[in-house]
Amino acid sequence: MREILILGGGASGLAAAIGAAQTGGGGVRVTLVEQNPAPGKKLLATGNGRCNYDNLASGEAERYFTASPAALRALLESIGRQDLPGWWHGLGLVGRADEAGRLYPYSNQAADLTGLLLRWLDALGVARRTGCRVTELGQKGRRYAVRVEAEGKQQLLAADRVICALGGSAGPQFGTGGFGPALAGRCGGRVQPLYPCLTPLRCGAQALMQRLTGLRARGAVTLLDGDAPLAREEGEIQFTQYGLSGICVMQLSGRLAPGRGPARPALAVDLFPGAAEDELAGQFAARAGGLPGPDAFWQGLLDRRLGEALWAAAGLAGRAPADVDAAGWRALAGVCKGWRFDAPALCGWKQAQTTGGGLALEEVGPDFQFKGCPGLYFVGETLDCAGSCGGFNLHWAFGSGLTAGRSAAGPGRAR
Repeated sequence: MREILILGGGASGLAAAIGAAQTGGGGVRVTLVEQNPAPGKKLLATGNGRCNYDNLASGEAERYFTASPAALRALLESIGRQDLPGWWHGLGLVGRADEAGRLYPYSNQAADLTGLLLRWLDALGVARRTGCRVTELGQKGRRYAVRVEAEGKQQLLAADRVICALGGSAGPQFGTGGFGPALAGRCGGRVQPLYPCLTPLRCGAQALMQRLTGLRARGAVTLLDGDAPLAREEGEIQFTQYGLSGICVMQLSGRLAPGRGPARPALAVDLFPGAAEDELAGQFAARAGGLPGPDAFWQGLLDRRLGEALWAAAGLAGRAPADVDAAGWRALAGVCKGWRFDAPALCGWKQAQTTGGGLALEEVGPDFQFKGCPGLYFVGETLDCAGSCGGFNLHWAFGSGLTAGRSAAGPGRAR
């Protein structure tokens, strides 16, 4: 009987375990090793507890961040051949898509999706070893040997196939610590530098950010390299005590990878994306007549604190709207259309939704098997692939895990 070890009980590990058990039937013994008291801890918190588990556009390579776009496209095609929607349907999941193509369980409960996966582990006879921390991976003859620590004691587990689904460094509160990519490096793999991905961004001007903390506004944010625009995202912008947040900002954080991000990063905030700058200046000038001060000017447009900051940034502090000339309105419109924040920096791992960087995608084959090591697989967040917000990361996690699990349990040369 073929022994298969799944290291990690997150999304990719759960999919790998179920896929292997479904494919191998009675010819495989699948064991899931997880350091938390139960698998699926991080999965329970995804999508604000609603679990945005996929996206209708999940096959589009442009929605992911990696140093290896060509390899990514090939691996997304491999995942596409697994028919994830059909797999979910077979498990009994009923999903629904929102207006942006994000897929959620019909119940909108991450606990329901997680519970469904755990029930399938039991139904398929997958053994669980929880409270076990993986410390090393090596070879024992023609098999793999995995050293784990449980209750202060070291144990050695042997297997014919091993799927590493240990995650990256994002969300240390869920038990992650970057061990998966580090393990890949110790196995001889080329690892891209890790960085917090899908995270808010720290900005300078701390006194300004303190005054704006808690404000939200619709708009667009552009990532610049110096003055050259690189990417633009629209949505709700959140002002925090340390900088900027919101999905549109977090999407841009994925482009700040070490060594391949912009040399002189900056953000430009557009609070009126539906109007051209000249048009906005004209609207401001027309609005100014008879208004006693900046507070009245911003009423119905933007929050007063935000308006005050823009008024000052345009050099209009101390001036009443009636005293502003055409040049002043152009200056204000310019700030509203391109409020600049220089040198944005990534927040830490605790605020990151996923890990950027990891094992280079060229190091694995179409089934996520580590090249040169038959029977060893790396999936999910251990790899250099981070998806955009909206279900792309879980598509990658579930898809890579399922692909690897089916491969590990399917016909093929054993070690």
